[in-house]
Amino acid sequence: MALETVRSNKMRSGLTVLGVVIGITSIVGMTAMIRGFDQSLRDSIGAIGPNTIFIQRFGVSSFVNGGEIRQLLKRPNLSISDAHALEQQTTTLQYVDVELGAGAGPRTARRIYYRDQKTKNLLVLGTSEFFAEGTKIPILAGRFLNGTELQYRRNVVALGNTAYKLLFEPSGIDPIGKSVRVGSERFEVVGVFDKRPSPGGFNLGADDFVVIPYTTFQTKFGLRAFSVGRMGSIMNIQISVLPREGVPQSAALADVERVMRIRHNLKLDEPNDFDLLTQDAVLQLWDRISQATFFALVVISSIALMVGGIGVMAIMSITVTERTREIGVRKALGARRVEILFQFLMEAAVLTSAGGILGIALGSLIGLSVHWISGFPVSLPWWSFAIGLGFSASVGIFFGMYPAFKASRLDPIEALRYE
Repeated sequence: MALETVRSNKMRSGLTVLGVVIGITSIVGMTAMIRGFDQSLRDSIGAIGPNTIFIQRFGVSSFVNGGEIRQLLKRPNLSISDAHALEQQTTTLQYVDVELGAGAGPRTARRIYYRDQKTKNLLVLGTSEFFAEGTKIPILAGRFLNGTELQYRRNVVALGNTAYKLLFEPSGIDPIGKSVRVGSERFEVVGVFDKRPSPGGFNLGADDFVVIPYTTFQTKFGLRAFSVGRMGSIMNIQISVLPREGVPQSAALADVERVMRIRHNLKLDEPNDFDLLTQDAVLQLWDRISQATFFALVVISSIALMVGGIGVMAIMSITVTERTREIGVRKALGARRVEILFQFLMEAAVLTSAGGILGIALGSLIGLSVHWISGFPVSLPWWSFAIGLGFSASVGIFFGMYPAFKASRLDPIEALRYE
């Protein structure tokens, strides 16, 4: 009977559950994208290595923890001397890598040229010989930079996968040993990175970079500070370190913090004027962001579901009025109040469940379409379908309760005389 009621009033039923459809579509679609990006981000962070420690002047964690930009800009810039001090004054670290152009400041970007081919602007990084080991990006061809090239400031470059695909892959030319221009400077290609690991294929230009020795970077591009009005300046430098085999990350963190605090002349009661970022800290930060995003999604979707529920209540109240005589006949033939109540609750639940099924289908279609068009990773867990269907049925039962109760309370004699 409930299904027949929905079929006999298709237009009215569709308009009634429109709010429910919108709410469930947003829940399923956004859950698919948030879950997909969440898994992709976790896998990408995991590929870097669980023990790698990043030292930054300030980063995202500073802002999340309530830091003000004016105060953060008063922090001293990191320097290459900091990296040398960490190498010489710690006993817990396997390597110390300097990364120029990878900090919070303005990026150094240049086009890469080979013969008559050129790329878009790509990020130029100046690093030590440990960059490839620290980032875990596989080498597709050739090798990475070595210590001799850093010491003598050689003009050598390791190409990211984007530059290789644009300049060499179409023609099948072996890039190793070839001369390319990074902006106006000539460099010899010594290696090519493979595609950066990115589950789902959505890496937001993660392969749009080239790497040169940081000593050469200083000579060719300089390590310049970018002024931010009167508040201070930002210098584009980051340091990453890896603890020795068997050394706990906590011991390495304490060692790094000790050296950095001494170099920055910090007193015992003064907080750190630098950030230490680990994989666990990044994941905790992402958990907070994703939970807040998911909560906002639920709140916004609940508004649409509430609007849909009010529509269900209004239409069911009209339906009760239209079918007053039918209710009177059923009661006269022996139908009890609970049976009338159950009939109208079932109609409301079926109506909103149909909207929930439609919303699940649309949300899944939106998620898959976004993945197909942009490569954005999506995940469609079964529990998101269960939540969508459960929410939609609950909305029907909750908002259909008053009309159903009203129908069950009708006096059969008055109902039979209606009209």
